Amino acid sequence: MASIKHIFNELHYEMTRKIAEGGMGLVYEAQQLGAGNFRKVVAVKLIREEYSAIEEFQNNFIGEARLVADLIHTNIVQTYHLGQVGGQYFMVMEFVRGINLEQFLEQHRKLNRPVPVDLAAFIISRVARGLAYAHMKCDREGRHLNIVHRDIGPKNIMLAYEGDVKLTDFGIAKALDLMYNEEGKVIAGKDEYLSPEQASYAITDARADLFPLGIVLTELLLGKNLFRSLDRAQSRRNILTMPIPKFGTLRADIDVGLENIIQRALLRDRDRRYQSAYDMLTDLELYLYSDRYGPTNEKLGVYLKDLFGVRDPVVPSLSTRPPI
Repeated sequence: MASIKHIFNELHYEMTRKIAEGGMGLVYEAQQLGAGNFRKVVAVKLIREEYSAIEEFQNNFIGEARLVADLIHTNIVQTYHLGQVGGQYFMVMEFVRGINLEQFLEQHRKLNRPVPVDLAAFIISRVARGLAYAHMKCDREGRHLNIVHRDIGPKNIMLAYEGDVKLTDFGIAKALDLMYNEEGKVIAGKDEYLSPEQASYAITDARADLFPLGIVLTELLLGKNLFRSLDRAQSRRNILTMPIPKFGTLRADIDVGLENIIQRALLRDRDRRYQSAYDMLTDLELYLYSDRYGPTNEKLGVYLKDLFGVRDPVVPSLSTRPPI
């Protein structure tokens, strides 16, 4: 950490703390420094040193940065800059003051309380909104990029304490002129959050992101991923063959409207599944807002701060606000 701090100080980034790490990468909170005592909190993502000299990992990292550079949307974590120092590539990204959806789920398990149904649907609707934008994105020449995220899961969904929901980590996404993981030979994604296409080594399109989005919705509602097994191969088999339950029988306040959305998102036949994230977003918003005052970013923010004990003098606690 000391050497990293020294290197980035020379680039006018003051590394504050490590906030995430995976098998091949690290993410730090940092202060971007500028003239006139300018300071901006950012996230800095970099390849682990032992992988930084491997061309494949460099290409994947550069490809992710190029792909997300123009994905500017309130429900997608923004990337500001791709740099290189001492042979090591790094990305400067939007810092989200909050938690990821896995931490959100874990806190509910710890407190032994269910995620409110409306709030679960709202979170997923915001992810669908970000996906709808990414799936429709064209390059500067007007060519459709055909982006498929391929790694939809709780770790890659961020919840800001202000209530914003943001999709992140396009590291294994595929797009026009960008696909370093060859479909048909390898499986990209986490076994318990795959689409049937991914689990069976088939070529994917944007609809492959909607099945795992349905999985995440059911995990929010039930507190567990029904497809997960200790055996990775069994998780994939569950994705392909496990009978899909009626979720209203597993949680009484899942009504027929939400049940229909879940069942359509989890159709294994992608020609019968939602055909676009926009279609799924539309159904979720009709469910949330057609006959009542539904959740908002602000209400989600109040809920998060109350859930995690974050004190904000400008936001009253849930006890002083109407229920979500």
